[in-house]
Amino acid sequence: MCMNAQQFQHQILCYSDKLYRMARSVLKDESLSQDAYQELMMRLWEKRGQLEIIENQQAFVLTSMRNLCIDWLRKQQPNGEIPVNATYPAPGPHQLTEEADTVNTISRMIDLLPEMQRTIVRMKDVEEMEVKEIAEIMSITENAVTVNLSRARKKLREMILTHQQQEKLLYEQHRLHTEQLF
Repeated sequence: MCMNAQQFQHQILCYSDKLYRMARSVLKDESLSQDAYQELMMRLWEKRGQLEIIENQQAFVLTSMRNLCIDWLRKQQPNGEIPVNATYPAPGPHQLTEEADTVNTISRMIDLLPEMQRTIVRMKDVEEMEVKEIAEIMSITENAVTVNLSRARKKLREMILTHQQQEKLLYEQHRLHTEQLF
């Protein structure tokens, strides 16, 4: 089944800011970064039927953006090499703090899952265990592991989207309040 527009918006477009920032950091040009973002969105929309099977969509789309930008940099060079002066800055303190906050938030969300789902998610996604190993340890079938993992990830996705919407609302309220002060 192919991802519809609403699913695409919730599962892919929620990374728009991060994708643009990734393009901007690699290409160092606002116009090119916007073009790269549009290009990637078109490619992802055309391949949306295949996106649902990808477990970590954020990692996939960010890697796709980085690869697209690097390809664009290569095409600008006569020999197809990445320019020597192309820099990929290490994450700054703000980005490191944001990533740590995200990890903590997701960890708290995992804690809210039912016990079996919570355990399976930790074993699979944190401990990187195979489904077969998890099934043996938990004394359940591999299918039960897969079903519980799928349900847990769906709940986590919903919690993350809700959290992002709440953060966006708080940001807008703060911005409006700040504008009123000045």
